[in-house]
Amino acid sequence: MFCDPRPQAGCPGEGSLRPGAGFSPIAVCRRAIAITLLLSAPLSAQQGERQATGEAWRIVQPPQSSLVLARDGSLIGEIGSEWRTSVPLNSLPKYVPQAFVAIEDQRFYQHDGVDLVGIAAALRDAVRGNVRGASTITQQLVGNMHPDLVDRSDRSIVRKLREQAAAREMERHYTKEQILEAYLNQIHFGHRWYGVEAAARHYFGKGASQLSLAEAATLAALPKGPALYDPITHPDRARARRNLVLSLMAEQGYITKQQAEAAKREPLKVAPGAGFSAPSMYFVDVVRIQAQRAGFPVGSGGYRIHTTLDPALQRAAVEALSEALAEIERRPGYGHPRYTDRSKGKADYLQGAIVALDPYTGDVRALVGGRDYAASPFNRAVDGMRQPGSAFKPVVYLAALEAGIPPNALLADTALAIPLEDGTVYRPANADGGYLGPITLRDALAYSRNTVAVQLAMRVGLGRVVSMAQRLGIAAEIPAFPSSAIGAAAVQPLDLVTAYAAIANLGARVEARFITSIEDATGRTVWSNPIQPPRQVLDPAVAFSMREMLRDVVERGTATAVRRYLPDAVPVAGKTGTTDDNTDVWFVGMTPEIVAGVWLGFDQPRRIAPGAAGGTLAAPIFARMVQRAGSWRGAPWIAPAGMIVAELDRASGALAEPATPPDRRYREYFVAGTEPLRLRLDSWGVFHGLRTAVP
Repeated sequence: MFCDPRPQAGCPGEGSLRPGAGFSPIAVCRRAIAITLLLSAPLSAQQGERQATGEAWRIVQPPQSSLVLARDGSLIGEIGSEWRTSVPLNSLPKYVPQAFVAIEDQRFYQHDGVDLVGIAAALRDAVRGNVRGASTITQQLVGNMHPDLVDRSDRSIVRKLREQAAAREMERHYTKEQILEAYLNQIHFGHRWYGVEAAARHYFGKGASQLSLAEAATLAALPKGPALYDPITHPDRARARRNLVLSLMAEQGYITKQQAEAAKREPLKVAPGAGFSAPSMYFVDVVRIQAQRAGFPVGSGGYRIHTTLDPALQRAAVEALSEALAEIERRPGYGHPRYTDRSKGKADYLQGAIVALDPYTGDVRALVGGRDYAASPFNRAVDGMRQPGSAFKPVVYLAALEAGIPPNALLADTALAIPLEDGTVYRPANADGGYLGPITLRDALAYSRNTVAVQLAMRVGLGRVVSMAQRLGIAAEIPAFPSSAIGAAAVQPLDLVTAYAAIANLGARVEARFITSIEDATGRTVWSNPIQPPRQVLDPAVAFSMREMLRDVVERGTATAVRRYLPDAVPVAGKTGTTDDNTDVWFVGMTPEIVAGVWLGFDQPRRIAPGAAGGTLAAPIFARMVQRAGSWRGAPWIAPAGMIVAELDRASGALAEPATPPDRRYREYFVAGTEPLRLRLDSWGVFHGLRTAVP
């Protein structure tokens, strides 16, 4: 009688109601009868209010969570301590509230808030050793809605009397429909899901108005024990209790026996991913912070936040990263903690991050800030600062192209000794420990030759390189040191990817955008976040030439692993990055549709594995993601007007001659005025066929 509806061993202060547990059935019955007589005495409104203390009978609007929606309108997240969206009772099929009444409070429409018949039946069962509760829907609502006034974990008689008095008072002020609506929107269904709408959304991937009879019965089974009858983790228990609800509905006349039997035969199916179209908690975290900074209380205000995320690309990013990291950890000799053997509260296993955005708008299409949000919510994609290694080199090469140094210019890949202001000598080296001698800029970038990048930065001026990084949107401080040319300065992954967007879109700097608009609970748009107009920071010809050089990184250089996943018909460009001692590995790549960056490493930097490199670890993740999402259907890349196209000899970087073998011939794009002198002087077309001006 005085126990919570969930199965309990007994009521504290009263001992167990089971025979032989300290109280005899006769003693229990005498005490219960006395209290029953007390409860059956009529209470005046004033007495009820006094006992309810603090007006626990009032129905109040519970906090509403805010829904975060992908660009296609699908649900990707909720924001709030209690995930709840209240819905009116008349929006639900009749069998939804009927299912709850049938299992929780079959005399709901007859009692005054306290079910004396139910109490008597509970007493009878208690005497027989079967302890159960007799709380009505109204009593449950009082306790759940006002836990600060009526603590349902308190098993004392005083609490029960207070709750019953408040329930009777609630029934005097509100209709049964108002009470039932409030109940359905208030109760907890497990996880962080409160109210029937959130429960329907996350268990079945649909609104409560779309629930089938079998699904409604499954939800009605949960209030007694959300963890015990969770259809996700305990489908057999959930199915058995669902069927009990259906039988009770038929017995009480809400549905026919035939309807009940048909619903019992339906398989129990829950929505994948808890009703979310893509796992996106790191992205949702950014959205929450941005919305709050814009002044919207999204944690309780019931907003609908429309975002830029592409669910297909997000799923592909999560899966590609997860699978690749697991494969790395399964390699023979891998000596670090593995994710599968992780300790609670620790995230010392190999981590990763991915950012993918639309290079023309800045819209963030996918974002993964780590391997496991629940274990480590730190967002490495937007809050992490790591050395990019050679993934920074395109910034140096852009400065060189802008300064008039063409892609076929030769520099010496050789040992360097650079005196520094502090008296030390900086000696950059290549990853392979060797040197290739004279090499074109195109090949130096494709094969990621460190000494060439350092020479190039010093030739154009380190200040010019730093300025280029700032123009592209890299907010981190880049010291004017030679080592910065090969990525010694830490950057934010999102910033680095945004910088590459200017290469992909022919020179325009874009601003990363997560939120497109916010609506309040009534559907009124309260904030619009239009695309910020891209700002041209590069000559389109310079950006195109850079992109063409980055294509060679994929076709012939350090990122050829990309082609194991993507066909040759897919245009891909990008750059790998690996830091000293193999602690951070990167790949930032682009297709006609997206630009995306992948980072792998440990939160506390340490060597991933001997020989770990961006080309072997990070580049395949980018390719897997693009392959799964199909992100390559955009228009092919076309050179901007005015560029000079010439056929060159790859070995020398000079104009191809008739005797140049076909396998050494390639097309080079020049910013007008930087093409070989012979072509600049070709006003009569002497070298017809070697030079073409892009119209």
